Formats: sequence, C-alpha cells, structure tokens
Amino acid sequence: MAETTQTQTQAQTQTTAEQKPRLPKTVPGGYIHAVGRRKESVARVYLKPGEGKIIVNGKPAEEYFHHDFMSKDLLMKHALRPFEVTGTLGKFDVKANIRGGGPTGQLEALRLGIARALLGVNPDYRKPLKDEGLLTRDPRMVERKKYGLHKARRAEQYSKR
Repeated sequence: MAETTQTQTQAQTQTTAEQKPRLPKTVPGGYIHAVGRRKESVARVYLKPGEGKIIVNGKPAEEYFHHDFMSKDLLMKHALRPFEVTGTLGKFDVKANIRGGGPTGQLEALRLGIARALLGVNPDYRKPLKDEGLLTRDPRMVERKKYGLHKARRAEQYSKR
C-alpha cells in the first residue's frame, strides 16, 4: 500500500515538473493579453505589433496619467521599462483597461501587465525581465483597520491624568 502511494506522488511531481510555463493568451485581433496587478489596481493589457502607441481606458497614456507635472517622465521610467529592457521600445502598441486604485498603483499594474504580455511575444525575454524584477507581483497592500484603533495601528493618545 505504501509503495503505491509513493509511486503516485512521484508521478504527480513528474507531471507538474514537465508542464510548460504559463504564457499569456493570444486573443482574436492578433493581441496578446496579460493581467497586471498592484495594490487595488488591475490592468488588463493587450499587446500587438505596431508603432508604440499606448492607449489606457480609451485615452493616450500621457493624457490618462496627467496627475503630475512629470507624468511623461514617470511613464517612461515605470510603464515603458519592460520595452527598454527587452529592446522593443516603439515596436508594440498597447491597449490597457485599468480599474481601481490610484495613479501609482495603476502605473505599476500597467508595467507588470506589459512585462507579462512580452513573454507571449518571445519567451526568451523572461531572463532579462526577471533580472530587472519586472515579473514580480508586489504583494504590499494597505493594512486593514482594527477595532479599538483609529487606523490600522494608530491607537488613542495616552493620557496620564
């Protein structure tokens, strides 16, 4: 009996080790679809060969991320980083639907979505993207408020008298 369970577990580990890595989906229209998340933001990214246009929620990315006077620099520094690392800057059009969160979370969710979508173009991009930390989902979230406290950790001010 023990031998059969041992052979079953060995067979299961072999099948999981032999599975291909999950690549982004190819959807009708020639787009490669991937999802990026950060904090409360979710970015659904559609990548297609083109001339480098980035459309976010129906607007050009520079117009959508206009919250800061340096938005063009932030866009180049964060969202377009996967293209710089892989040497594909200006070769792909990006359509993205982003929901939830604030500007920073949305920008970083877009970056993760683009990096994941580039793996669908060429799986060899995994190493440079991974070395730059662009395929890692940032797990930091807002800590929940606890009862008896003002915020997540802020307690009532201590009064000696």
